Amino acid sequence: MDHLDTLRTFVAVADAGGFAKAARQRASSAPAVTRAIGALERHLGTPLLHRTTRSLRLTEAGESFLADCRRILGELDAAEAAVTGVRTEPRGVLAVTAPSLFGRRHVAPLLLDFLTAHPQVSARAFFADRVVHLIDEGYDVALRIAHLADSSLTAVPVGALRRVVVASPAYLAQHGEPRAPADLATHLAIGFHFDGRASAPWLFNNPREVGQPQQRLLVNAIDVKIAAACAGHGLARTLAYQVTDEVRDGRLCIVMVEHEPPPVPVHLVYPAGRMAAAKVRSFVGFAAERLRQVPVLQGRGLESPQDAAHAAVR
Repeated sequence: MDHLDTLRTFVAVADAGGFAKAARQRASSAPAVTRAIGALERHLGTPLLHRTTRSLRLTEAGESFLADCRRILGELDAAEAAVTGVRTEPRGVLAVTAPSLFGRRHVAPLLLDFLTAHPQVSARAFFADRVVHLIDEGYDVALRIAHLADSSLTAVPVGALRRVVVASPAYLAQHGEPRAPADLATHLAIGFHFDGRASAPWLFNNPREVGQPQQRLLVNAIDVKIAAACAGHGLARTLAYQVTDEVRDGRLCIVMVEHEPPPVPVHLVYPAGRMAAAKVRSFVGFAAERLRQVPVLQGRGLESPQDAAHAAVR
């Protein structure tokens, strides 16, 4: 058994979701691919795939082994390219993950353009509001909106996002505008919870200044929170990119600007550093250039005539 070839066959089967399609991609036959996977499972002493007459899915061991295979094969391809001096053309399946709303608004369009520019690359995108473990879950690149913990991942900075408090003009007209964290005690708010956990406390640029509004509504969807704020149900704490359209057209106003906490950094992260596969290196360079042109990531893009008039009143 050619072990590396078998690993590539296993990755092809997992990506294709079936033996016949993987066989076509590998210029082989379905029986040969089936035998190769069977031999690999016997060698490892554990099943990698659940097979039925209609579907095929990875076992828990298969999920873990797939992630390792992607990493090993990617590093091997990069090492060979480095030794031969050949600039490898991006190819293969690129797996990308990002937060849901940011992914839909900013990552998906550039990913489509990247695929147009690189016809030998296909992509798998997963947009979710949780931290995706790249190696364990088989992803090549993630966009992270957070202060990064030390890790083995390579991080490429692309900007930062303001953390703002917003409210509708109607809400502010009825309840007044909060000017300091202490004022929040008399205000209503729409809170956000993640995975059933309670909403985090509201923090500001001075850690000694605290304030917490009454959260009459608690949701786990950003778009619901923003819609409720636009409808006048209270204040909402958001990242700047989440409310660019609403602020620009006057449905929401930013308040307490002078008390905003420091912006949250935004990075593209990926494993393996300079040994990353050509598809990863190429995508990260392409995406970083595009994202650095997004105004909201550079602290711009939230200005509007309505905000200027609102600021003049203050």
